[in-house]
Amino acid sequence: MEQKPPSPAENSAAAAPSSDEAKPSLFPLFPLTASSSLQTTTTSSTPQWLSNTSFTTDISVINDVVASQLNRETMQSPLQDDNDEDENRAQANPVPSSRYEILESSESDGGGRDRERKKRKKRKKRKRDSSAERGGFNAFGSRKSRVRAWVDSEAKVAKDYYIDSHGDRDNLAFGCIYRMDIARYKPYNPLKLSGLHVRGLYWWNRSGSLLERDGDVDALDAKMKCAGRYWSGKYMALERHKSFKRIHLVAPKLSPVTMQDEFIPLSESDAGASHGAVDSDSVSKTSASLEESWEDEMLNKTREFNKLTREHPHDEKVWLAFAEFQDKVAGMQRQKGARLQTLAKKISILEKAVELNPDNEEILLCLLKAYQMRDSSDVLIARWEKILLQHSGSYKLWREFLHIVQRNFSRFKVSEVRKMYAHAIEALSASCSKHSRQVLQAANPSSPDPVFVQLELGLVDIFLSLCRFEWQTGYRELATALFQAEIEFSLFCPPLLLTEQSKHRLFEHFWNSGGARVGEEGALGWSTWLEKEEETRQRVMNEELSRENEGGGWTGWSEPWSKDNEGIANVEHETMNDVVMEDIQDEEEYTEVEPEVDTEDLLKMLGIDMNDGDGGEVNDTLTWIKWSKEESSRDCDQWMPVRGKSGTTSPANEADKTDEDEQLLRVVLYEDVNEYLFSLSTTEARLSLLSQFIDFYGGKMSQLFCSNSPTRADNILSLEDLPDSMLEKLKCIHEVLTKQQNSLAGFSFEFLSGSLSRNADIMKFIRNAVLLCLTVFPRNYMLEEAVLISEELYVTKMNSSNGMITPCRSLAKSLLKSDRQDLLLCGVYARREATYGNIDHARKVFDMALLSVEALPVELQSNAPLLYFWYAEVELANNSANDRESSSRGIHILSCLGSGTKYNPFKSQASSLLLLRAHQGFKEKLRTVWSSWVRGIINDQSVALICSAALFEELTTGWDAGIEVLNQAFSMVLPERRSQGYQLEFLFNYYIKMLQRHQRQSSLMKVWESILHGLQIYPFSPELLKDVVEVGHYYTTSNKLRRILDDCSYKKPSVVLWLFALSYEIFKGGSHHRIRGLFEKALANDKLCSSVLLWRCYIMFEMEIAHDPSAARRAFFRAIHSCPWSKRLWLDGFLKLNSVLTAKELSDLQEVMRDKELNLRTDIYEILLQQS
Repeated sequence: MEQKPPSPAENSAAAAPSSDEAKPSLFPLFPLTASSSLQTTTTSSTPQWLSNTSFTTDISVINDVVASQLNRETMQSPLQDDNDEDENRAQANPVPSSRYEILESSESDGGGRDRERKKRKKRKKRKRDSSAERGGFNAFGSRKSRVRAWVDSEAKVAKDYYIDSHGDRDNLAFGCIYRMDIARYKPYNPLKLSGLHVRGLYWWNRSGSLLERDGDVDALDAKMKCAGRYWSGKYMALERHKSFKRIHLVAPKLSPVTMQDEFIPLSESDAGASHGAVDSDSVSKTSASLEESWEDEMLNKTREFNKLTREHPHDEKVWLAFAEFQDKVAGMQRQKGARLQTLAKKISILEKAVELNPDNEEILLCLLKAYQMRDSSDVLIARWEKILLQHSGSYKLWREFLHIVQRNFSRFKVSEVRKMYAHAIEALSASCSKHSRQVLQAANPSSPDPVFVQLELGLVDIFLSLCRFEWQTGYRELATALFQAEIEFSLFCPPLLLTEQSKHRLFEHFWNSGGARVGEEGALGWSTWLEKEEETRQRVMNEELSRENEGGGWTGWSEPWSKDNEGIANVEHETMNDVVMEDIQDEEEYTEVEPEVDTEDLLKMLGIDMNDGDGGEVNDTLTWIKWSKEESSRDCDQWMPVRGKSGTTSPANEADKTDEDEQLLRVVLYEDVNEYLFSLSTTEARLSLLSQFIDFYGGKMSQLFCSNSPTRADNILSLEDLPDSMLEKLKCIHEVLTKQQNSLAGFSFEFLSGSLSRNADIMKFIRNAVLLCLTVFPRNYMLEEAVLISEELYVTKMNSSNGMITPCRSLAKSLLKSDRQDLLLCGVYARREATYGNIDHARKVFDMALLSVEALPVELQSNAPLLYFWYAEVELANNSANDRESSSRGIHILSCLGSGTKYNPFKSQASSLLLLRAHQGFKEKLRTVWSSWVRGIINDQSVALICSAALFEELTTGWDAGIEVLNQAFSMVLPERRSQGYQLEFLFNYYIKMLQRHQRQSSLMKVWESILHGLQIYPFSPELLKDVVEVGHYYTTSNKLRRILDDCSYKKPSVVLWLFALSYEIFKGGSHHRIRGLFEKALANDKLCSSVLLWRCYIMFEMEIAHDPSAARRAFFRAIHSCPWSKRLWLDGFLKLNSVLTAKELSDLQEVMRDKELNLRTDIYEILLQQS
């Protein structure tokens, strides 16, 4: 039997006599041998930071305590057998020497291989045992360095340097410290060990303590996974345990008396401690009050919420916070039954809140969302209908209800959803009529009621949702007809005192008359058409009366009609009918009887056999690809409703008859649109309808809504394609991120770009419609800009070789001829000329307009600041001139505005006197603007004046003076109002642009902080998100930028934010797992899961970048389940996923599309006929 090594007590006893001779430092340079490990004397050269007054040199005292602890531990340890084996192994394999030695070369004789193999086994065994006994850094995995020297050690070594031959490759793989390489500590110490004993740590590790190996997560053994502090189930369960107490650091609340004093007095315990008298009871009570388990917290919070709800029963924030706390409680419960009980408690809380606050929409929405988590779809719809009967005038409730009905895949049918939209519009229209009568009866009907305005704006938003729903389900003619009907009905209603029923009867006559509607050539508007019709009718009646009056004299004899004559006529008519019928029968007898072709024979001719057992399905994938392409092409072309023609001749052949049937399907009757018509009386709602109509068809218009507006958020959420403005910003990010590196597989968002703006017919339709609506909104520069841009796009598509002539020049001149006093039209037209490089022509237009300002009425002169500001921006943006000349021209223009002098075209630099007058004039004008802003009057003219003053200070004094003007403007507005209105958002974007122009002088940090501050105010702004990605790419690290975007997505999730976050990762070449995680996180949101845009982007990422068709297939089926109304999404399965979907699956997809009542324009048999 082998001799056992001496015990630690014996070693310490043996080393005691020599304790005064030499002692190594506390942290050795090399692993200590059996003899050297017991020398514990200290030297004078010990570093100061190693000195410890509590350190003792009596090793026997420490070892006795440790040994007693280990004896108790080993009696309970189930690893006693392993202990004996380990001791035997430790004696057989001594600790290796402290120096590295060169290995001997392998022998070349016949037994060399066996000896070499034995040596390798011994070395591995020695290394494994030594690493286990050391318990130091080498126990943290084989990936770590073999360097064993301590930095502060003073021991002499043979080498002055070491080569790290086993470095940590994770730093290269992950770009940072690997997450498993962090220190993991035990939260409490049950053994109360006071020293670090090697054998004690060995037993402690073997018995399941937390000082485990910190290897890679894939290489962890079962004990590591179950005993790790941060990732193990053991401590996760401990953290989630109800009785596990935590210490909460709570700031002490000062008493009201203390707040009035000029100093903060010490507490009693602190005062006592300062005088040396510490009360242990008070300290324990104070510490005990801060210790709180989850169960205690839940009880305390519930008690607090109960008190608040009793004291403030009508405070919705208290009730909503109480309900949100129940979600937190449910998140801490494992059992499903317990979570359901908590959900039932939440529902009872919200039901009590609704009982006390029956008209609160936020509490109702929260209650209905709680019902959605518990009830089935049928029960949930019934609950919604019951609540909507009681709150039929709430557009928020109707909007949420329509989203739920539209997203429900099992119940989804186009006709059912269309019926719900009809109910919503009818209810909201009745509520608007009721409010309108109340406003008319009010004492001051001239000022619009804000509640009434919001109600009409909500009605317009729901109508736009209906039009987008019809467009996306394939009924594009119906969507266009709805727009035409509503614009005619609400904007061009005849000025007659009519009831709603009479208006509908008159509009039906207009709709069925065949007159041109809005957007069509020759359209006059319903009111003008009715006047023309009345004039025509009066003229015809007058002609008939004059003809009757002119007639007279002898008209000749007339034989009276008798019954005998009537009988003779009837006999002759019957005889003629008999003759005709006989002729027809004779012709039928002589006509060759053609055999009737059976349907099965026709299908066999097309290559389909009904008897094969496949049900006549098309088994060729290429056929389905051709069908989907033809269907997409027809969707793009067939968007305008066709007029029904009465009195047409019968078709000549069967093909013409088929074409006529298809045309009849595209006819929109009055019965198809009459349920969705409503009247609008406020200017805000009418302008909102028209602006959203322009945006719907891809037109370009100045920003009318703030990015925080729910209208804008809903429009972006319902998009299938990216608008051009958003696509341009994503292209800018692509250019910035790919200057130094290549993006993933050349990926871009071009496949999501819409094709509406590239359709010349649609641009012509927008131009005609807006030109007609300018009669309702005269001198509206936003609409004038939209009509000029539509004319440009239309002319460019029709004639691409137009040279340097601005495409909208002829239309702009014709508009100016009709209204020469329209200053803003001159400015819009001059800006379009400058866009095409015609700066001289633009200057002529600007000069002409500014020279005529003084001759205009006062109300029109108020638009002059906009004109001056546009002119100065055009001059400064002119790249053909040098910077000095453009600055001089800009200063001259702004000086005329600030000084109030008459404008003169630029000839030379502005004089010092003129500059001084301009400075003083801008100060006075700004004081007037501040006074109006304090009263809440913020308009485009005042914002243009502020921007002009800031630009003037920037050009003359310096950029910091211009920034000061803008900061002063922001200080005049309350923080809660800054997030409302597009004017203030435009002003903030202008502020960021000025900072970016001078980022070298102002430092990039100033720009970065301002952008982040703006993102808190406007979290949905595409302009600010673009700046965040661009500036953050240069200023900060990728991880920090990701944290910022993740934080914003957690607080304010939106489609715009996720698009920019995804574009950053994709264009930067990020990890596929990171990008896929972003998609999943975005689509896990209740609202964003209905974004067709995000789903299409996800599918394209899986196909084009990840090259994972199976993942794209899974994403596609999830997408159509979340968005069953999007025909474009269904067709993506045919066009993009035809390589992973079989012909049987494609056939089933088409069948489901028909079952959901999506409009399919192409029959598959047409494609088969073309192929045959």
